[in-house]
Amino acid sequence: MTLIGRTRARGIETLTLDSPHNRNALSAALVGELATALAEGEKDGDVRAVVLTHTGNTFSAGADLKDPPDPDALVGLLRQIIELPKPVLARVTGHVRAGGLGLLAACDIGVAATGSSFAFTEVRIGVAPAVISLPLLPRTDPRALARYYLTGERFGGAEAARIGLLTATGDPVDDVLEPLLDGLRKAAPEALAETKRLLTARVLEAFDRDAADLTATSARLFGSAQAREGMTAFLERRDPAWAL
Repeated sequence: MTLIGRTRARGIETLTLDSPHNRNALSAALVGELATALAEGEKDGDVRAVVLTHTGNTFSAGADLKDPPDPDALVGLLRQIIELPKPVLARVTGHVRAGGLGLLAACDIGVAATGSSFAFTEVRIGVAPAVISLPLLPRTDPRALARYYLTGERFGGAEAARIGLLTATGDPVDDVLEPLLDGLRKAAPEALAETKRLLTARVLEAFDRDAADLTATSARLFGSAQAREGMTAFLERRDPAWAL
């Protein structure tokens, strides 16, 4: 079963997360397929930019609790998006949760429908948004991130744009996206690559400095008794033992 749909129009490669049975959760298989599709797009001279979108009402529900990706593989995917010498744009028409927000933050440009919603739900299942902090911390308002990391609150598209998680919101979302794609089609490919390199330098510094520590933190937390209780409670649709 293919988990990543692929289409192309006028130099724009669209990669569609297509795993509806788990709301496009980041399983080991999906992460691997997406990495392969990105690598092939990078080598293809006819691809000017990549749009990352989704089927269903969820862009990504975060890590697949039944088949989670290796933390190193997730770090590799996020870094691959950031280092890709072609712009990567996220197109969101639904909900984004937990690890899915790391995928969104790794993209150069993010647009979403106004009804989209976002939440860092890690603390509610006994873990922390460790690995996904690599692209999030350099690009997102720190006070807002502290609030949403610590509380797990849900917030909307306008707030996501205000704090730097998104570039823009609007309906229909393709009307917001199309002028951006037209601008990229008019840009010289090598100029785009060098300009992206300027924009991502700080983010890649965070990867070089913190990736190993955050990967270890993620593995430790996901293996903890607290995480086992949190994930079990989530799957059983009940409150975890610590909820007051």
